[in-house]
Amino acid sequence: MEKWSLMALTVLLALTVRWAVSLGSYSGAGKPPMYGDYEAQRHWQEITYNLPIRQWYFNTSDNNLLYWGLDYPPLTAYHSFVCAYIAKLINPDWVALHTSRGYESQPHKLFMRTTVFVADLLVYIPAVILYCFSLKETSAKKKVSSALCILLYPGLILIDHGHFQYNSVSLGLALWAVLCLSHDWDLLGSVAFCLALNYKQMELYHSLPFFCYLLGKCFKKGLKGKGLVLLAKLAGTVLVSFAACWLPFGTDVEQIMQVLRRLFPIDRGLFEDKVANIWCSLSVLIKIKNVISPRTQLKLSFAVTFLSLLPACIKLTVQPSLRGFKFALVSCALSFFLFSFQVHEKSILLVSVPVCLIINEIPFMATWFLLVSTFSLLPLLLKDELLLPYAVTTPAFLAVCLASFSILEKTSAEDLQLKAFSLSLKGYVSWAKSFPRIVRSLFLLSVALMGALSALSAAVPPPPRLPDLFPLAVAVVSCLHFLLFLLYFNVVMLWDPKSRGQKKIS
Repeated sequence: MEKWSLMALTVLLALTVRWAVSLGSYSGAGKPPMYGDYEAQRHWQEITYNLPIRQWYFNTSDNNLLYWGLDYPPLTAYHSFVCAYIAKLINPDWVALHTSRGYESQPHKLFMRTTVFVADLLVYIPAVILYCFSLKETSAKKKVSSALCILLYPGLILIDHGHFQYNSVSLGLALWAVLCLSHDWDLLGSVAFCLALNYKQMELYHSLPFFCYLLGKCFKKGLKGKGLVLLAKLAGTVLVSFAACWLPFGTDVEQIMQVLRRLFPIDRGLFEDKVANIWCSLSVLIKIKNVISPRTQLKLSFAVTFLSLLPACIKLTVQPSLRGFKFALVSCALSFFLFSFQVHEKSILLVSVPVCLIINEIPFMATWFLLVSTFSLLPLLLKDELLLPYAVTTPAFLAVCLASFSILEKTSAEDLQLKAFSLSLKGYVSWAKSFPRIVRSLFLLSVALMGALSALSAAVPPPPRLPDLFPLAVAVVSCLHFLLFLLYFNVVMLWDPKSRGQKKIS
């Protein structure tokens, strides 16, 4: 009973923080003519409610695709339609065709914020609670602590309830899929992930770990027996799930092709804004966009991304385990973020949520990563006038992690899941005693650097000749952190002794 009471208080606190952040500004507030993501979501409600489905993704006189044209999969469009239907009942002006463009008011802001709040409450938060309760070999106190840290992760809160998006829906559905797979409900898990992928195409970041884990499970069962049956069931489930989501568009090939063109545009370039990935960071030294053609950029990013995630995918396919699956979600998503084509700064959330899933196993490194991921969003948050929520939620999150997991005391090679790797290195004994102190020092240095850059970005105007100095500094510093984290997560997964000699999956 006490466990449920503590979890209820955790959820109440998480909801309070979300609502407090939602009282602040949002993307593009009072900034015509394009405004921002808030207006994009409102515009999609306008389009989906007033136009027939066959026009949702096409450029017409009533649907100018250059003005926040719909570029997410069908489930996002259906969700927009449901929100628009409710909005129409409250105030038809909110979704009136053409005349509602750029609509802003306090009642409308309250409505839009509520739609995100409800989506979070219905999809993401229940998945987090059930996931934490399902953790094995974990005390009740640690389960509640994990839920508290996950639900107070500032990156997702600031983007969804501050900047304004519905990431909690796709990420929540992906988390439901992980939860189902952890209980061997593979078909339900496949349905949940298909729904996540059909809500936001960026869930492709997680697709390879899901595919490799389930394929490896089929191999373990034997492809001449139960494994083949499972493979056929999984394939059928995926096909039926996609067919159901795309049914209104499936009658016309041109409809399907147009939706795909909107989902995967290749003419937007290698990256947007000052994103903390390798291509943006390298552009400080080499203007890649000017040196290499867009087609070559696409091929290069694909090749580097594929090579970077290959080791984790092979390991997961050959030795499928739930622990390896969760680490593969992290490393593969991080590879996509660092090296793939057309990455947005908000895509770091696709890495952060899988990291949240392992915060009970490696609290120190997980906390460190989640702090860096939030810091990498700073230029966007400053643009949206969300400095105060950032300055409050980020230190608060660190304080909660320190209190819940005593992270500074868990920096040994064993605590960081590096013992197997360390033993394979010569001279391990000589530096083993100083390892925790070195790691703690690096962490404190990292936090101090992020704090200093945050303060400079907020308080000091950049030199006139270098207007992007601070955003680029944030991007480069974050990218260097992420490269080291990618190396770390791959080492942990590839040298994981717990997945070796595992019992054959029945």
